[in-house]
Amino acid sequence: MRFGPVGLDEAEGALLAHALSVGTLKLRKGHVLSQSDLMLLEQAGMKTVIAARLEPGDASEDEAAAALASAFRGANIDAANAATGRVNLHAARAGLFRADRLMVDHLNSIDPGITFACLGDRTQVAAGDMVATIKIIPLAVSANSLKQAGSAISAPALARVLPFRPSRAGLVATRLPALKTSVMDKTRDLLRDRLAATGSKLVEEVRVDHETEALASEIGRLARKCDMVIVFGASAVTDPEDVIPAAIRAAGGLVERVGMPVDPGNLLVLGSCQGVPVVGAPGCARSPKENGFDWIVARILAGETPDSRDIARMGVGGLLKEIPTRPQPRQAGARGSDSGVGVVLLAAGRSSRMGEAAGHKLLARFDGEPLIRRMTRVALASKARSTVVVTGHRADDISASLDDLDANVVVNPDYASGMASSLKTGLEALEDKTGGVLILLGDMPALTAEHLDALIDAFAESGGTSIIRASDGERRGNPVILPRAAFSEVSTLSGDVGARVLVESGAWPVIDVPIGPSARLDVDTPEAVKAAGGETENGD
Repeated sequence: MRFGPVGLDEAEGALLAHALSVGTLKLRKGHVLSQSDLMLLEQAGMKTVIAARLEPGDASEDEAAAALASAFRGANIDAANAATGRVNLHAARAGLFRADRLMVDHLNSIDPGITFACLGDRTQVAAGDMVATIKIIPLAVSANSLKQAGSAISAPALARVLPFRPSRAGLVATRLPALKTSVMDKTRDLLRDRLAATGSKLVEEVRVDHETEALASEIGRLARKCDMVIVFGASAVTDPEDVIPAAIRAAGGLVERVGMPVDPGNLLVLGSCQGVPVVGAPGCARSPKENGFDWIVARILAGETPDSRDIARMGVGGLLKEIPTRPQPRQAGARGSDSGVGVVLLAAGRSSRMGEAAGHKLLARFDGEPLIRRMTRVALASKARSTVVVTGHRADDISASLDDLDANVVVNPDYASGMASSLKTGLEALEDKTGGVLILLGDMPALTAEHLDALIDAFAESGGTSIIRASDGERRGNPVILPRAAFSEVSTLSGDVGARVLVESGAWPVIDVPIGPSARLDVDTPEAVKAAGGETENGD
């Protein structure tokens, strides 16, 4: 290919290097110049154009891109139409995208004008997901470069999608008194959703005590009827001789590895029983966020057999973060998008301004319902991922009012020291890797789930890096969302100090979200309870 300025008398059939607009004539980049084009350009006073003139065997940018894309036939990859030298490649089926780095590097070293960019090796993809793009930089490439690149792409291992094989999975969940049934139910439902995304099914769930013999019996039974057995332990694995690995061996199976260099996901167990993979899920797999459990299950469902050596090599890239573009399984039917925000509902104080006669403000009734229950229901109805209720003074009474609600109720034994200790207790009880915490006061009866959602949406739009604060439009109020980066600062607080000191520190941007008068309505006194439409605990 010859590139550069060329006289109009020699430019017929050349490829225009840059778009041109002369009078009513508009020519795009790459346009093949015709005799009539050149005549109009000459009439406009032009003498030369910058163009590419092809030599024998050269392929234009679109021809070259289309030819290289066609080499992916049989790799479960579909190619879009070529345009401006680019072809985007998409997964024809859901599966595991595989790419050999050395082979891709070789392809990209053949000719700087031929480029291939793709997803990382072993990325889980859905049908239709973009997995790679081919871009031809110049207007044409030589026959020799095109032939070498085509040969490189034709190698089966360069890039392909390993389709997921529909499989039947069995779940064994172990029980301990501290593990709520509702948590086990959510874990089962989330696993069902994860498997459905790959075309697989959860065909049976069984729950047993967290004890080796009972677990071993169910692992063996499910291995005879399922393609994979998944174990969710009520307690995290702490040793290769712990309950889950011991149960795999007791069932006649083999333990391949305990632990993996992926975070979240460190506490995974991988083994087999009767030739069937057995995966001991880490606790983080109870969350819809991507973790090491997803990596192992995806490999198994794509027909691979990961072993200890494979897992040992997962450390580079194994530090997972919340990245908006990362494909992440989400629990079907969840309200709104995954916000990464957990709620800490503060309900530990003495309610001293109410006076003994009126009772506790959080047990005051609004529409016949204790205020703390009302506030907990608001949190649970929002987009927040989880809700922790921190109790202290009259903890038993407050907990009793929440008995049938799916919130994590924790006691702060040091509640008398002030709000800071309750904040710390709440943060410690949140899910690992929660992106932000919405601090909700228990005495704000006018707040609704929609108010909390407005704050959570603002937090997501900020990229999870700002403090979000409710306001009434003119004055600051509550609730407040703190980003994860501020969590360590909470641990330094003491006494009756809340989030305000962090908000006012200037260390993070602060975004005020107006939600109306609800942002400043709290009920610290019997008069305030009555003015807000409630009735004190003792009916005063």
